[in-house]
Amino acid sequence: MKTWMKTGLGIALSALALALPARADDDKIIVGFATAQSGFMQAYDKPAEDAARIRIDEINKAGGLLGKQIEIVAADTKTDRAEGAKAGLEVLDKGADLVVVSCDYDFGAPAALAAEGAGKVSFFLCAESVKAGIQGVGPHSFSASVLAAVQGATMAEWAYTKKNARNFYRLLDTWTEYNKGICDGFDWMLPRLKDAKLVGEDTFKNDDASIAAQITRIKSLPQEPDAIMLCTMMPGAVSAVKQIRAAGIKAPILNGSGMSGGYWLSAIPDLSNFYVPDQGSVYGDDPNPKVNEFNATYKKVTGSDPSSQYVYPGYVMIDVWAKAVERAKTTDADAVVAELEKMKDEPTLFGPRTFTSELHHQNKGRYLITEINNGKPKVIDEWTISEAIPVDYLASK
Repeated sequence: MKTWMKTGLGIALSALALALPARADDDKIIVGFATAQSGFMQAYDKPAEDAARIRIDEINKAGGLLGKQIEIVAADTKTDRAEGAKAGLEVLDKGADLVVVSCDYDFGAPAALAAEGAGKVSFFLCAESVKAGIQGVGPHSFSASVLAAVQGATMAEWAYTKKNARNFYRLLDTWTEYNKGICDGFDWMLPRLKDAKLVGEDTFKNDDASIAAQITRIKSLPQEPDAIMLCTMMPGAVSAVKQIRAAGIKAPILNGSGMSGGYWLSAIPDLSNFYVPDQGSVYGDDPNPKVNEFNATYKKVTGSDPSSQYVYPGYVMIDVWAKAVERAKTTDADAVVAELEKMKDEPTLFGPRTFTSELHHQNKGRYLITEINNGKPKVIDEWTISEAIPVDYLASK
């Protein structure tokens, strides 16, 4: 090393270089997918990633971003946290301006933290824990989906208003932060609903072979609850629902988006009185015809229909990030974050998005309400909670 590099001048120049905005490649902008290409998270990550790639292709065909083509690089997290960190570093080493990470906070955070350490923007494909963003990663991290708490709050307020539910039973699967988030939102909303009350609550684990004890406690109530708030996700969700119905409990079952999609309904072919919130409909009956057009494009590109609403946040993520880049006129992370944080009810194909300096997630959002009746899913309504869930409440959970 030359002697001048050891002087104060050399140190100052080095500091200046580090302080300069990160610049994209002269000829291209790089999006790095540090996502699961294997393991159980692939079932969540790949559909959303496919949707993200569709939006990238649309942008490229329209002339690119800042006049440059978007190039994709990828690394496999293998549904493993340690491999996730390696995958994040790998796409960064390949020049990623944006690091896209897994659909779940627990599995996506290692790659997002690698991006944060490098001063790059990261987006969780569809994570719905408040930790997937500022609270759990840092100021350059975002999620394109809507918080799990909003799902629980949405289903409580909708059932109260549209199904006249007053007596609720809360059944929590303690397996993931996502499941807890659904029930957290339900807990926040319930006291705001006049005359609504919790008549009982219980927990189980996703891999429990039987929830007979919990079902016995539901059946021992003086009368069947008006609605059961079930906070769970695949794969154990199907078993829980099947057991509840097999026990003769006919009360409406409310769930989060973790049971979105009809791919699991063959296991309970006659299921009725079951409701989930969806950001968009995969069944061809979305009230927005452009969503149905997207579904057709997705099938043409991938060979299959969207499996669940978790396809859609991948498209939204690229859409809002690209808008922020265009407005900032750079891929510099701080400049892009500043533009993202200016977005208030930003229109997207799957509902408005708002980001602030306090929250890089959605604490309020429009949901379609999908009913399953005789094993057939259908959009019957849409709902937006009457007020946003406070950030301090979300952060305390």
